[in-house]
Amino acid sequence: MANNYLNRFFGGPPLSVIFRLILLSILIGVILEVIGLDPWNIIESLKRLVLHIWDMGFDALRWLWRYLLLGAAVVVPIWLVVRVMRVTKGQ
Repeated sequence: MANNYLNRFFGGPPLSVIFRLILLSILIGVILEVIGLDPWNIIESLKRLVLHIWDMGFDALRWLWRYLLLGAAVVVPIWLVVRVMRVTKGQ
């Protein structure tokens, strides 16, 4: 019974939704970083993105974590508001 409420609140299986939120947060973080810091040199920013992923050292993991947090600061509150509005609308 509690699992049904969790699935309903999250809009699907909680682990799947959390995983998708993490991926979306990373994507939005990358976009915000590109737009916020260097909008005139997007090609160079994409090159740096590919090089950082290619290196995959501890620096790349810290870099990915930064994008995750930056994107999550935008994605998670919006998602939470939408979910709360849908749950209250259904009652």
